[in-house]
Amino acid sequence: MRTTRRCLLSLLIAGVSAALFAQAPDFTRGVNLTGWFQAGSAHSIQFTRYTKTDFEQIRSLGCNVVRLPINLHYMTSGAPDYTLDPLFLNFLDQVVQWASELKMYLILDNHTFDPLANTELSVGPVLQKVWSQMADHYSGASQYILYEILNEPHGISDADWNAIQKQVIQTIRAKDNSHWIVVGGSGFNSYWNLGAIPDLGDDKLVYTFHFYDPFLFTHQGATWVEPSMAPLAGVPFPYNAASMPALPASLQGSWVNDTYNGYSNDGTVAHVKELLDIAIDFRDQRQVPIFCGEYGVFIPNSNNDDRISWYEVVRKYLEDHGIPWTSWDYHGGFGLFQEGGNDLFDHDLNVGLLEAMGLNVPPQTPLVIRPDSVGFPVYTDYIGPNIIDGGYGGEQNFYATGSIWNGEYALTWQDAVLYSAIGFDFVPDKDLSRLASSGFALDFYYQCTQPGFKYVVRFVDTDEGGEDLPWRDIYEINPANWPQENGWYHVHIPLTNFYEQGAWDGEWHNPIGAFDWTSIDRFEIVTDIEPLDQGVLTVDQLQVTNDQATSANVVFTLPLEVRVTPNPFANQIRIQTPGNDLLSFQIWDLSGKLWIEKKNTYQRQIDVSNLPAGNYLIQVTQGARWNMVKMQKV
Repeated sequence: MRTTRRCLLSLLIAGVSAALFAQAPDFTRGVNLTGWFQAGSAHSIQFTRYTKTDFEQIRSLGCNVVRLPINLHYMTSGAPDYTLDPLFLNFLDQVVQWASELKMYLILDNHTFDPLANTELSVGPVLQKVWSQMADHYSGASQYILYEILNEPHGISDADWNAIQKQVIQTIRAKDNSHWIVVGGSGFNSYWNLGAIPDLGDDKLVYTFHFYDPFLFTHQGATWVEPSMAPLAGVPFPYNAASMPALPASLQGSWVNDTYNGYSNDGTVAHVKELLDIAIDFRDQRQVPIFCGEYGVFIPNSNNDDRISWYEVVRKYLEDHGIPWTSWDYHGGFGLFQEGGNDLFDHDLNVGLLEAMGLNVPPQTPLVIRPDSVGFPVYTDYIGPNIIDGGYGGEQNFYATGSIWNGEYALTWQDAVLYSAIGFDFVPDKDLSRLASSGFALDFYYQCTQPGFKYVVRFVDTDEGGEDLPWRDIYEINPANWPQENGWYHVHIPLTNFYEQGAWDGEWHNPIGAFDWTSIDRFEIVTDIEPLDQGVLTVDQLQVTNDQATSANVVFTLPLEVRVTPNPFANQIRIQTPGNDLLSFQIWDLSGKLWIEKKNTYQRQIDVSNLPAGNYLIQVTQGARWNMVKMQKV
């Protein structure tokens, strides 16, 4: 009898809920598109990282919602006004349009969030300022967008957070009465804190919670928690005593130790469902729409089969109870792609995981990297396709509008200490061997307010492990005595004029002639010679090209034209350069040992009989220009 009454009650609640939720957004499943708008400023967003095609692909998986984490407070002028950057709104408007055209819901998630920093009461006025502007801007926009006030507030009482949340809702409603607002509890949007949320006085609210239980399993390997769980790996799901790893010494005596001791209970399917029931009961009692805004398992230290099992349990239980979800994340450490791949939609999706999540599985084919046959942009207003920002050190602005050579934007860089880089990571890796042998060149314009700034441009090949190292082919940029055009230098370096510098994999390796144009991982502009701490470097129209019009208009030709004959050689070589001016040269073997050096000489015929058989590099300098040639002694 009790069972019958409970079933009838559940049916009654379901019927009431269905009527109440009829007007709520009808999204069901989706992903978090992380690492895109989670930037330090609008000018640091790599907007071309995702395109409408990516949204179409996500749609084809069976998803109808994307949660877009945004470092919203960083997209402003900062205190005191927190005025939204027009560049940010321009980018976001395009994303809103893509979602609308595809009839996909888009949750604008204020992800201004630090897991190790408590949410302060002072966040209230900031939230009111940014959301007032957002609501004003999007009040008449697509019906498919939702506003999420703040991701995972924590370290703040339920009462204080809910008071702030209510004020922000009122601020939004002063500008926009049409769009739904996503609200959540304190405690990192925990399901435990849902019940503490009072009536917030609005009938267009969706209540969110996040689910990462059991935490010992989902976050093994995580470095952003305290203490770091990086050394923990191999925790199974469900719990299996025979396959439980030992608890690392660094975690003993911490809260992780307590969690580890309780895992025989917490790491079960039954316990996972009990915890999800807390959110389900809240929904049924309050008769409000809820959704799971985040759930997932960190990839690196978890077993893939166990990870898939967890997703299937959680996803199925959510859907069996009518709860929509957005998994954390699409690409990234919790993503839908196989570990160690290139995160390419047609080649690298984790098929077993997609099946466990009830998503469509597109055909997957092996990736075949073929030699590039045409040039390509690296940065021309935007970073080029299939390239990811891989820079480190200094302040970069991808969308500078002050001094530009051509187009709409230029790339600026400043405050870069020694060994910083503007980096462009090729995804997938590139085979540039055909371009290198066909006269293609690296071509770009630059200017710098730090007088005489010298730096290095380089290609870095792949690091396959073992004896293979990330070898660098470089060229040093030294503007001494070079002419400028309207304050700009035009750099045009044939790929064949780059030379091997060595490799770094935690320790330095001297060049051995192993650089491989068939497997290029990235291109970098680096402060290997001096820091960029007294000015701004501006780069524009950076590309690999064989455009004869471009090369014909070069203001100067960087490399010194050097020919060494014969090559291979025996006892004598002859250096040939334009003109008969003084020159200097140095000859090294590939271990880095200097064998012969002469400075400021007219000598062109060189006795090299003392050199043992092997491979060498000769650097020839004439005035402000120089070049390096590979040679072989037989």
